[in-house]
Amino acid sequence: MAYFDNAATTFPKPKCVYDFMNSFYRECGGNVGRGNHKLSMGAGKIVSETRNRLKQLLHCENKQIVFTPSATIALNMILQGVLDGKMTARANVYISPFEHNAVTRILHYYEKTGKINVRLLAIRENLTYDFEKIQAQFTKDSPDLMVMSHASNVIGLISPVEKLCSMAKKYNAVTVIDMAQTAGLVDINVGLETFDFAVFAGHKTLYGPTGISGFAMKPDFDLDPVLFGGTGFESANQDMPNDIPQRYEMGTLNIAGIAGLHASIGWILDEGIDYLWEHEQLKRKELLKILRSYHFVKIVGDNESDQYVGIVSCVIDGLPSDTAASVFAEKNIAVRSGLQCAPLAHKTLGTFPSGTIRFSCSAFTSDDDFRELVKTLDWIKENI
Repeated sequence: MAYFDNAATTFPKPKCVYDFMNSFYRECGGNVGRGNHKLSMGAGKIVSETRNRLKQLLHCENKQIVFTPSATIALNMILQGVLDGKMTARANVYISPFEHNAVTRILHYYEKTGKINVRLLAIRENLTYDFEKIQAQFTKDSPDLMVMSHASNVIGLISPVEKLCSMAKKYNAVTVIDMAQTAGLVDINVGLETFDFAVFAGHKTLYGPTGISGFAMKPDFDLDPVLFGGTGFESANQDMPNDIPQRYEMGTLNIAGIAGLHASIGWILDEGIDYLWEHEQLKRKELLKILRSYHFVKIVGDNESDQYVGIVSCVIDGLPSDTAASVFAEKNIAVRSGLQCAPLAHKTLGTFPSGTIRFSCSAFTSDDDFRELVKTLDWIKENI
């Protein structure tokens, strides 16, 4: 299979991920915080080391790492915890026009209850942020919470989260950045005081397995817990512990997933995040070159002056995106079609409701992948 669906989950993973997860279950398959025996202590050591590796990779030694089963659950825990605990009056919540349903569905629920007003950050026709208009928005309706994707999962466009969060912090807004498409790929200082929360997805640009994600947070942020249960810590206390991460990590962690993440982050640190970024940029350029060579392929939302992760969305003249995806699947090409769980982004891009065909690269996208893509596009050219 020629795999161009890395924005959903990277595949393949580095070999060390498979090897370390296998050895974990065979040699160190205990539970964390549930005993002082060798297996439990060994598992605890892997979890602790993985937190430290994430802090190193994301430059956030000043923050705490909390593990969750998915980035969606992480966003639910953060947004529900903030909106139910911190916001006592109707709050102004600002988001980018490119947000995933993992953000918009949560906010839609709270907006229906009358608790929040959701506002879109102003952008220009070329999809860049209009800082002058955003400042006017903030002056008129000061932000209480700002949530934004670091990179769009539809077109890969990277947002200037540092500047936007700095602007929002002047109004004491809570800031949340969704790094599902960038953690481990785009080198950013998550330790900045302007970032309250940063969410990561282990199975995407961190090259880990599915089922393990989480977030970095300020250790002094009083985030209300929204999930409850045993932690192996302060068991006599019927309130959730105050200590982080135990306050937000109830039940048994996906320790095997954390072991895979431990290995993948070690691989990223060894390879170098700058090298992986440059490598993926070359892959994206090759992908764009191929797609642009076919007159019936129209690239969506690409501006040469902006920065993108390895994602390219397009439409094919006369061929609905879902139909096109079926053609690619029949030719053993893995792509993602439709709205990619981001209808707001497609409304912004003018591709709603049919969506696009999304191609996404990784460090492991090969010349063979590109050759198979060319063969399929040639077939479409001749037959459709």
